[in-house]
Amino acid sequence: MIKEYIKDKISKKEKIWCVLIDPDKLHFDEVDNLISLINKSSCDFILVGGSLINHEKFSEYAKLITNVSTKPVIIFPGDNQQITDYADGLFLLSLISGRNSDLLIGQHVKSAFKIKATNLEILPCGYMLIEGENLTSAIYISESLPIPKDKFDIAAATALAGEQLGLQFIYLDKGSGAKFTVQNEMIKSVNKVISIPLIVGGGINSQEDLENVWNAGADIAVIGTSVEKDFNNIFLFDKRSSKK
Repeated sequence: MIKEYIKDKISKKEKIWCVLIDPDKLHFDEVDNLISLINKSSCDFILVGGSLINHEKFSEYAKLITNVSTKPVIIFPGDNQQITDYADGLFLLSLISGRNSDLLIGQHVKSAFKIKATNLEILPCGYMLIEGENLTSAIYISESLPIPKDKFDIAAATALAGEQLGLQFIYLDKGSGAKFTVQNEMIKSVNKVISIPLIVGGGINSQEDLENVWNAGADIAVIGTSVEKDFNNIFLFDKRSSKK
């Protein structure tokens, strides 16, 4: 069980990191090479999905990854078409930072029976877009305003509301291609008020970035763009220096 694995890690004060694979940015022919490198790394999970997927065969893409990976594979869906049994879990994302009802509940209604028919472990997650340096695909596609990067109180209140609604994870995201990750003060502010696992993604491009995110209070860090640029960058990241 993915959730139990995460809870166990957190109870032991251990940190988690994972790689996000966007099918739009990784060709079929490159999957084997990247996954073989990920298998040799210290990362815990592989996330698959994205804001804008033109891939017509998402299920086949996920199947290819799952067949090669020795790590659990979790779907990180951008819409209700990104659902397949060829994965271990599904982050059921609710965009709680915005006011787009389709991403709060609409997409979930459309995919409810499809998800029920799978064997996926469902991981309800409050997804929060945080203002970055530029307009990201996630912000554009979601048609919602991100939380201003200096409004720590709004971020904390939003995350707490998500937990009170019964969500089991909170995800702070700067979006794909961000130059810098979520500010330490925002991570600390959110971590201080919630008791569920905190995920942070976007702009984590070095071991120093990874450790800063962890030390600010993130339980799980998500790395994407750095590895997309150069598969061997997977070995820039490790757990050797992580601390609570």
